[in-house]
Amino acid sequence: MKIVLSALVFALVIAAAVGQQARAGDARQSEPVKRNSICIDPGHIDHLSYPDDKTILFHMWAGRVKIWRNDLPYACPGLKFEQGIAYEVRGGAICSNMQVVYVLRRWTPCMLGNFTPYAPPEKNVDHR
Repeated sequence: MKIVLSALVFALVIAAAVGQQARAGDARQSEPVKRNSICIDPGHIDHLSYPDDKTILFHMWAGRVKIWRNDLPYACPGLKFEQGIAYEVRGGAICSNMQVVYVLRRWTPCMLGNFTPYAPPEKNVDHR
């Protein structure tokens, strides 16, 4: 019984030390938000669309801006074809020029660029 109890206490001490190192590592690795970065709340994203391999449109269900356009600094092969990305949110936001996304099924890493408000072009309506 003493051996089991000692092993359990040892395991708890190791787990606490590892957790403390992980938290300290996260604090060192996290970068401050760049001055000109625009960050969006991932909880307000309704859906995404991909007009080409260099553009992602973030359609929002809440907020002042209904669509945020992100212009990637470089083309992201397969983005338009695969029509999907995966990303990890750190700090509760997705920020311009700081977030890496991955093309679904290919796992190609691509860096987000600048966010700008986007208004779709108006459709020409013939009123004859």
